[in-house]
Amino acid sequence: MCAKRAFASLTPNTYTLPFLRSDDAEIFYEIRGNGPPVVLLHPFPCDHEFWNPIAAALDSRYRLILPDLRGHGDSEIGEGPALVAKHASDLALVLDAADTSKAAFIGCSIGGYVLLELWRRAPERMRALAFICSKPQPDAEPTLVKRAANIASIRESGTGPLFDGMAQSLIGATVRGRRPEIVNELRVRMTLTADAAIAVQAGLATRPDSAPTVATITVPVFAIAGGEDTAISPVDMEAFRAAQNGCCDYHVLPDAGHFAAYEQPEKVAALMAEWLREME
Repeated sequence: MCAKRAFASLTPNTYTLPFLRSDDAEIFYEIRGNGPPVVLLHPFPCDHEFWNPIAAALDSRYRLILPDLRGHGDSEIGEGPALVAKHASDLALVLDAADTSKAAFIGCSIGGYVLLELWRRAPERMRALAFICSKPQPDAEPTLVKRAANIASIRESGTGPLFDGMAQSLIGATVRGRRPEIVNELRVRMTLTADAAIAVQAGLATRPDSAPTVATITVPVFAIAGGEDTAISPVDMEAFRAAQNGCCDYHVLPDAGHFAAYEQPEKVAALMAEWLREME
C-alpha cells in the first residue's frame, strides 16, 4: 500500500449552486456536503448528476465539488473545440471560486483526461487522483475515425442516434441484462446540444498523449476499470500503474461497463470511501 498524504482541514462554504465565467463560457458547479474537498468530473455526454448515487454515499463526510464540464449540463460550450486545456482552465477557476487550494480528484472518462491536464498545469492543487474508466493514451487511429463519423452523424441527424447508441453500448452487458431500465436512466442524462457534442468530440480527438505524464504523478493514484467497458479496457488502464514508481491502487469490476460508477454505485462508492479515508 502506498503512503497516503493527509487532507488539509477546511472550513466549508455555505453556497451550493454557483456559476462562474471562464473565458468564453459560463461554467456551472454544485457543492454538496462538508469536510475535506473532493472534486468529481463526469463522463461525456452526461453532467454532474451522473455522480448522484456516489455523492449520496460520500457527502456526509466530504465537501464534494461537482462541475458541469463546458458544453455539458448547465455549462456553456464557448467557441471552437472543447480542448482538454479549456476544461482544465475552467476547473482551476472552479477551485478558486470554491475557495479550494487543494483537493482529491475523481474523474470518469473525459473527466480523467482533464485531471491529467490539470496535473501538468497545477500539480500543487492535487492531493490525490482517481481515474474511473479513463486512460492516459491519446486516441488511436480507429477511435479518431469513429469520432469523425460521430461528428458527421451529429451534423446530419442530431445527437439522438449517437446518444441512443452510447446508452446501449457503453453500459456493461451484465448490468444491462439485470437492470434494463438503466439504459433509459442514463440516456435522459445525455442532454448536450449538437454544437456542444461536436465541439467536445473535436476536442477529445486532439488531446495529447498523457502516458508520459502518469510517470510524473507523485500523489496517491487510484484506478477502477470496467471489465465490460467497450471504450476503455482494463489493459488501457494498467498504464496508471506507472504512477508513483508503480504504486497505484488498481481495481477491475469484471461485470461493469464504461459507466461503472453509475452502473454499480455501491461498489464504486465503497472503494472510493475506503481510499479517501486512508488519506484523512
